[in-house]
Amino acid sequence: MMNVRPFPALFALVAALLLMGCGGKPSPEKVVAATAKLYYEDLLKGSYDDFVAGIDNHFPASGSYREQLRDNAKMFIARQTMLHQGIDRIEVADATLDEKNHSANVFLVLCYADSTNEQIVVPMVERDGIWLMR
Repeated sequence: MMNVRPFPALFALVAALLLMGCGGKPSPEKVVAATAKLYYEDLLKGSYDDFVAGIDNHFPASGSYREQLRDNAKMFIARQTMLHQGIDRIEVADATLDEKNHSANVFLVLCYADSTNEQIVVPMVERDGIWLMR
């Protein structure tokens, strides 16, 4: 049985965003962008299971499929280490929201240890009030 993280860090992040600023509610774009960044920060920390738990599955995934996703995440980090001496940090560049379809695209910048940067697009979908990577 999959050990699904109840997303406590996500809820803490959303609560912190709600309390920040002029007492107003953060924009949906800021929430989805912060969520995507959180997933990729889990990846950087080696929390591969948490990263995989943030991927949208329309069907119950088998244990072997989850293991493959976890292995792919590990290989991605290993490849970035080989090519760029690793990823130092993740920055949010932008986020676009499609409220009608409960989807978004988050543009993250991977800031590598070799001083290069790469912008990636993280497609997101909202399921039951939680933003997940597509």
